[in-house]
Amino acid sequence: MRTKSLKKNRINVITLGCSKNVYDSEVLMGQLKASGKDVVHEEEGNIVVINTCGFINNAKEESVNTILEYMQKKEDGDVDKVFVTGCLSERYKPDLQEQIPNVDQYFGTTELPGLLKALGADYKHELIGERLTTTPKNYAYLKIAEGCDRPCSFCAIPLMRGKHKSKPIEHLVIEAEKLAANGVKELVLIAQDLTYYGLDLYKKRNLAELLENLVKVEGIEWIRLHYAFPTGFPMDVLDVMNKEPKVCNYLDIPLQHINDELLKSMRRGTTHEKTTKLLKEFRAKVPEMTIRTTLIVGYPGETQEHFEELREWVREMRFERLGCFTYSHEENTHAFNLVDDVPQDVKQDRANEIMEIQSQISWELNQEKIGQVFKVVIDRKEGEYFVGRTEFDSPDVDNEVLINATTTYLKTGEFATVKVTEAADFDLFAEVVK
Repeated sequence: MRTKSLKKNRINVITLGCSKNVYDSEVLMGQLKASGKDVVHEEEGNIVVINTCGFINNAKEESVNTILEYMQKKEDGDVDKVFVTGCLSERYKPDLQEQIPNVDQYFGTTELPGLLKALGADYKHELIGERLTTTPKNYAYLKIAEGCDRPCSFCAIPLMRGKHKSKPIEHLVIEAEKLAANGVKELVLIAQDLTYYGLDLYKKRNLAELLENLVKVEGIEWIRLHYAFPTGFPMDVLDVMNKEPKVCNYLDIPLQHINDELLKSMRRGTTHEKTTKLLKEFRAKVPEMTIRTTLIVGYPGETQEHFEELREWVREMRFERLGCFTYSHEENTHAFNLVDDVPQDVKQDRANEIMEIQSQISWELNQEKIGQVFKVVIDRKEGEYFVGRTEFDSPDVDNEVLINATTTYLKTGEFATVKVTEAADFDLFAEVVK
């Protein structure tokens, strides 16, 4: 059956999962555009590419459901072809081919040239930094490395993304310059492990030198660090953070747990004492730093005592930003050999308890901001508010600043100076300072 769509040979790229997948979709779209293809992101098109996530159960389920949804559309004649790429496809290609055989072709995370060929396009090696960004125009993700060399017991990322591979500084600077030329003002640096950056290329942890090069890019005003690892953190990064106003006083450092026994089982290479000492060093060196972390509850063998230790530590550390996940038992990971012995309802209760504590901490920290003045970037207009962020907040995951749009006009993508007038758990309300 022929498709009913009028948009013939339009390629619709659908992105599931994390910011690293967003980046990969943008690179794919840039390559397609360079080959003269009509390409859109999550709009109508008769050729569909689904960039999947395979990280934890919920993400896998969403990816499979999206594939099935588009297979139905193909059967109904609403689309011509469906291609699947990304982490789920990398990890489970044989199973997917067997269970959903009507997909036109499956591709893994490193098979971009093959995917382009299937879409009638050529892979252009010379396209350094040529992307079609899908984020709001003022910020973009900059992936500085691929893969991961860490042995964390619960994580399937190395299975899907391979070994750590840093991108050369000069390539990343070119990419940043091209983003800035297109109006991007904020770079969100991402990798599975930022702290490992440069070890393979330069034989040393080289994140600080990369930052020193990126701050020179004209037009870029904020540079934000995501996904650092606590073991072997290069402390010279904090010197750059202090010295360079463009580097946000912000660090996303997933810590996962704090109990020594569980940290050992998780293969994190650290302890309760070392982790707490590192965080205190961060705050001593950069007193204004906002630390975001993520935690896992319900890991195999987590007792009530282990959880209580984590809970009290969260109270003690007073993280500015925190997310909490329930453990997902992933095949082919080291932890899959352990018994997944914490019931799902207990996992969820523990996650809820951590987030309730964090909500209170966030409310208390936000109350302290009332009357203070901040520089914010305006991401969007929503209802009667312009929605912005401070340097202490990352897109999509952190607090937002709401400014009354009925009394004030602001341009999205621009910066404004605001004074906080009210504060809730996770939002600030502010007015523009004239």
